[in-house]
Order: sequence, then structure tokens, then C-alpha cells
Amino acid sequence: MMKKRILYGLLILSIVIQFIKPTRNISNEPTPNEISLHYPVSEEVHGLLKHSCYDCHSNNTVYPWYANIQPIGWWMQHHVNEAKGELNFSEFGSYPVKKAKHKFKKIEEEVNEGAMPIRSYTLIHRDTKLTPEESRAVAAWAVGLK
Repeated sequence: MMKKRILYGLLILSIVIQFIKPTRNISNEPTPNEISLHYPVSEEVHGLLKHSCYDCHSNNTVYPWYANIQPIGWWMQHHVNEAKGELNFSEFGSYPVKKAKHKFKKIEEEVNEGAMPIRSYTLIHRDTKLTPEESRAVAAWAVGLK
């Protein structure tokens, strides 16, 4: 009898939390601080950044269907918020020069080490994993700006 009550309670809790959704990181408006408006970015590198980095590191995330299931949606939004706090390509132009140079250095390091995009992201979004050639292109671009 007690197990049934616990299971019913968990079921009700699982349903209730579906109505508590995080604020989404969606903005289709161009931002005046977009990195490509302040720093030279080739079409190739800009395409790579948009495809492999912008979901977490910009003001516009494309959410998969499962982001609507809580607590997965909460975890994903927390992850996006942390990533944007570390590096936001939509706001990059607002960074002071010293901070921007440091970010370019970090981009180079993270890409060269294969740390970005992160494994938990590329497991599901396999096409976002950078090839060695793509990694070299992004790293070379970042080196040229640091």
C-alpha cells in the first residue's frame, strides 16, 4: 500500500514538473555585438562556429524535442547559461580587448585539445563534431586574433 502511494506521488510530481519550464535562449534578432561585426571571420569559420558552437555560445539555441521534458530541459538550460557566461559569440563585441584576446586564446586551446564542442553535445549532435581540418581552421582563425 505504501509503495503504491509513493509511486502515485512520483507520477503526480513527474506530471507537475512538466509545467515548470525554463526560459528559452531564443533570439532571432541580430545583435550589434555579434562577433562577425567586430572581428574578421571567414565564411568557413563563421559557418563552423554557427554549426558547432552557437547552440550553447550565442543568444539563440536550437532546442531538440526532448528539451521539453523536465528535468532534462532544466539541465540543458543550465548548461546553455553556463556556456554563455563563459563565451557568447552574440555579445563578443562588447568584450574589452583584453578579455577578447583571452577568449581567442581559450578558443584555440579548447579546439586544439578537442574539448569543444563537448562530448555530451557531440554524442547526440554527431555532425557538430569538428574534423581535424575544421579544428585547425578555427584554431588558426583564433590565433590570428589573439
